[in-house]
Amino acid sequence: MKGIYRFEHNALETEVMGLKFKNPVGLAAGFDKNAELVEELGNFGFGFIEIGTVTPLPQPGNDKPRMFRLPADDALINRMGFNNQGVDVAAERLRTLKRDGLIIGGNIGKNKITPNEEAVSDYIKCFDRLFDVVDYFVVNVSSPNTPGLRDLQEKEPLKNILNTLQQRNFKNEISRPILLKIAPDLTNSQLDDIVEIVQETKITGVIATNTTISRDGLQSAENLKSETGGLSGKPLTKRSTEVIKYLSEKSKKSFVIIGVGGIHSAEDAIEKLEAGASLIQLYTGFIYEGPDLISRINKKVVAQK
Repeated sequence: MKGIYRFEHNALETEVMGLKFKNPVGLAAGFDKNAELVEELGNFGFGFIEIGTVTPLPQPGNDKPRMFRLPADDALINRMGFNNQGVDVAAERLRTLKRDGLIIGGNIGKNKITPNEEAVSDYIKCFDRLFDVVDYFVVNVSSPNTPGLRDLQEKEPLKNILNTLQQRNFKNEISRPILLKIAPDLTNSQLDDIVEIVQETKITGVIATNTTISRDGLQSAENLKSETGGLSGKPLTKRSTEVIKYLSEKSKKSFVIIGVGGIHSAEDAIEKLEAGASLIQLYTGFIYEGPDLISRINKKVVAQK
């Protein structure tokens, strides 16, 4: 499989967040929630893989059916609800991995039963448990599928979570990059707050963006597009790029941005990189276009250099 899908070239190697990536194309969180297929997915040629979202305790997620294909829109709607086997299981799997230069990110969240006032303790538990087995962390407060979770994107609760994790981070001899995953549905005023929070808490950067609750412009049948959950895929292409560009310009490129949302072609990926992303991630595009998309993007990146 390595020979079929991998495309390697020295020009693809990039250093971001103090980490050396074989190439800038990663797999977004949500695909391998429990770190079960990291080595196999790495063979498709990804430069990095983000596992999770993991929570301290195992949880079953929302009732099925909870994921829907919208072929007319090259999109998915999911309301998975952080279904995962718990952070301990993921940590043990990651401990025995053959990495072969693959960078691993840990996407962390809170359990559904944990009230928002106590959310910070869930993020701490996940952070501590994964610290020795991941290369960077992503704080997920932007999934639309855990009740009340997006309320944690408000300024004060978000600063509390990030500052607490940073205090823990800097107690260690080695610190890990921490990124914040944000929703595409934030207003410019809220994005301004995100820029301020990232700079104030001194986290490494932002992943832009998660899924959207918008259903604007969909071609799919009413029964499909009325399903609740987060929408991903081509309908998100433009908005996620707008958010990347806005954050990059507003912050004067002062922090790292990983671009994700509606990347279905090499051209989509280049647009994200030109808008200000240092790295990009696939999810829905990987499902619709297949693993060949990774090498197509990487070849285009080399051709642009």
